[in-house]
Amino acid sequence: MSLDSIVMIMVIFFVAVLAPFVVDRLSPWVAVPSVVVEILLGIVVGPTLLGWVTDTGVVSALSDLGLAFLMFLAGYEIQFNKLRGDPLRRSVISWLISLVVGLAAGLLLGGLSSGVVIGLALTTTALGTILPILRDSGAAGTRFGDRVMAVGTVGEFAPILAIAFALSGERPRHTIAVLAVFAALALVGGWLASRPRHPRLGRLVTATLGTSAQLAVRLCVLVVVAMFALSEWLGLDPVLGGFTAGILVSLFLKSGDPAEEAVVSSRLEGIGFGFLIPIFFVVSGVALDIRSLLAEPIALVSVPAFLVLFLIVRGIPTYLLHVGVLEQRDRLALGLFAAAGLPLIVVITSVGVKAGQLDAAHAAALVLAGVLSVLIFPIVGGRVRHLEAVVARGADEQNEI
Repeated sequence: MSLDSIVMIMVIFFVAVLAPFVVDRLSPWVAVPSVVVEILLGIVVGPTLLGWVTDTGVVSALSDLGLAFLMFLAGYEIQFNKLRGDPLRRSVISWLISLVVGLAAGLLLGGLSSGVVIGLALTTTALGTILPILRDSGAAGTRFGDRVMAVGTVGEFAPILAIAFALSGERPRHTIAVLAVFAALALVGGWLASRPRHPRLGRLVTATLGTSAQLAVRLCVLVVVAMFALSEWLGLDPVLGGFTAGILVSLFLKSGDPAEEAVVSSRLEGIGFGFLIPIFFVVSGVALDIRSLLAEPIALVSVPAFLVLFLIVRGIPTYLLHVGVLEQRDRLALGLFAAAGLPLIVVITSVGVKAGQLDAAHAAALVLAGVLSVLIFPIVGGRVRHLEAVVARGADEQNEI
């Protein structure tokens, strides 16, 4: 590794450390997600402004691992017993409506060449980005939190599958065959992970939990990297591999002692949120081509247009499909959470640019709109739930008096 690469990695970690301080400074006025600050600071230290960090091979590799862990933790958090039935059904229907509306909007804005890429980007939900917000607010595990998980899971997983078909060129049969092979391997892995552990493996996992060997953590990381590599080797989007790895690891850990699961889970989150995932978000800001965006006024104007389209394409169908299921404030908040998209927007636009189906300016506009959506929609959604809850408590207190 060259000295330049070491310095750039040091700058990236400096930004990752600085981000929570910025969030804390801003907290009295606005609750800014840390990922937004990381991306914005990435723009500052990237080629657009200071030029301290460029997307080199080493930096790109670490960023890819960060993306793998982001999707891994998103898949790991899924609780299928809470997603089955009505939550999953409504989430799938709302996403299919979003797909139709998003593709129509994309084709109208970008034509046939880039319309599909734009349309798919509009159908995403930033589950990996929303999860920390959901957990930090104490909403995880609640009825509202379960609905957010269902909507977010479909909003992450369905676009990943759609990418495989939309960007497969003229080989849809090949894509179906590859997906079938991947699914078969994943099902076998899930079956093995959910089976009772071999006594020797169980003993080693327990014995090394507090030692330097950390067998359980090493096994989990191996699964993440292996599934990420498998999806890449099969020609699928590696995001699918990271997401599937999270599901497999969750099944494996739940087959053992709950206390061990809690310990290993906290360490995996430490690797992800404390090390690799911030690199992905900072590098996403570094790679954002702001100069191309500023050079094209039409693309620049499209940023607020895309922001509104996120609400129309994802927010409104999600809101309407949960009428009669959630209270008004929770429906509004759920629609706003569903409209927040960022990680997969970065992935989809990157793939689109590489495939020549999307220009750099509109890719930057979509990512910047995604940054704004993550910054604005979850905050407004959280405020809606909190303020109406306060009003409701006040009304109850008046009635008691």
